[in-house]
Amino acid sequence: MSPSLCLLSTLLLCYFHATQGAPPPQQGPNCRTRPTDLVFIIDSSRSVRPSEFEQAKVFLSQVVESLDVGANATRVGLLNYASSVKNEFSLKTHKTKASLLQAIKKVQPLSTGTMTGLAIQFAINHAFTEAEGARVRSPDISKVAIVVTDGRPQDGVKDISARARESGIEIFAIGVGRVDLNTLRQIASEKLDDHVDYVESYSVIEKLSKKFQEAFCAMADLCSSGDHDCEQICVSTPGSYTCACRDGFTLNEDGKTCNACGASAIDLVFLIDGSKSVRPENFDLVKQFINQIVESVDVGEKKAHVGLVQYSSSVRQEFPLGRYNSKKDIKSAVKKMSYMEKGTMTGQAIQYLIDNSFAISSGGRPGVAKVGIVFTDGRSQDYINDAALKAKELGYKMYAVGVGNAVDEELRMIASEPVAEHYFYTADFKAMKEIGKKLQVKICVEENPCECESIVKFQTKVEELIQSLTKKNILFYIR
Repeated sequence: MSPSLCLLSTLLLCYFHATQGAPPPQQGPNCRTRPTDLVFIIDSSRSVRPSEFEQAKVFLSQVVESLDVGANATRVGLLNYASSVKNEFSLKTHKTKASLLQAIKKVQPLSTGTMTGLAIQFAINHAFTEAEGARVRSPDISKVAIVVTDGRPQDGVKDISARARESGIEIFAIGVGRVDLNTLRQIASEKLDDHVDYVESYSVIEKLSKKFQEAFCAMADLCSSGDHDCEQICVSTPGSYTCACRDGFTLNEDGKTCNACGASAIDLVFLIDGSKSVRPENFDLVKQFINQIVESVDVGEKKAHVGLVQYSSSVRQEFPLGRYNSKKDIKSAVKKMSYMEKGTMTGQAIQYLIDNSFAISSGGRPGVAKVGIVFTDGRSQDYINDAALKAKELGYKMYAVGVGNAVDEELRMIASEPVAEHYFYTADFKAMKEIGKKLQVKICVEENPCECESIVKFQTKVEELIQSLTKKNILFYIR
């Protein structure tokens, strides 16, 4: 096998990548949305600034763009609430996607209090009634509502939300900024992990649109849409798929990945943002993410060595390369890592990687491939360009993983070329678990005649964040 083919075998087949303000991906020709009665419930209280309300409307429009709108397809209504509830338009008002999008543009914030429970009650008593265009409850028609909020309601939501769910409405709750997470859990349907979402600010809320676009896709060619786990070749089957490998490769026992050569040595170091914006509960998710990747690495004295560095206003080495020679010991050490909770000095952390982490004195091995995975959730407080460029010039394979308010320009500067294969982004921390499940690190060193250099193969795939809407009713609650 030629060196070029060896390199091609390491390309990512799918990556999770979104940028702020990017247009929503269109549903493919093999995807259609099942008939749904969808009601948006939008909080426009005084805590939501006019510019933030506009960003929420962009999110609504992106979700609508992915729907099959029509009297016999999906019908959409919109409730705008603060101290009172305004029915902007009902399920029977608009018959076309174009008129829906125009109507969303015209919605203005009410800018008073926050009566979330009142808005959900209005949805039950009015928005989802036949008089307002709702269809008779049926296994073939989903009832859906989405809730987006950024604060604590001034009335109760627990009992009225339970009534909504009992009536056949499935509720998704989206929280923004300083939202009360307990309120979201009281509103949302089970499973809570699938029905509660959180974003740091309205500036990134539109990045959740892909989740709901996929949720409304009732039928898809999973190979064409990229919703599969195959490393090399995906073969479509009715409602599913199987995996295959290119010539010269064999399918591994997992039925997903391919193998052309044995595992080899790699020095892998994680640079983890431990700044205060991450929050303790999310820091635990970051540790789970690290351990999911460690699980896929072939750890051993002559194989993969793993190091861990945490940074905030300063840099702290949690453990150096080579200290642990088993996955169990590495994962145990990761779990014990304490949260620094200060600033965000990403540039200083990358410089530490260059000066210390890969040094022989810290366990770095001469002639072994060097890989750095940088995780961050926000803008760096120092200059990163020089250190990021130096790391790549030294031949380090650098991967950038961003969450929430991570800055696209900085992630791209950190990532090795081609950037699309070394750059990952998700809007919220919960999705890191989904990325981690599919992110695999493998080393391939070909013996003669290939003689490829040691390289790292990454494959990532975001599992469907929402279960199929089949035989379900969904309520989107937007505050």
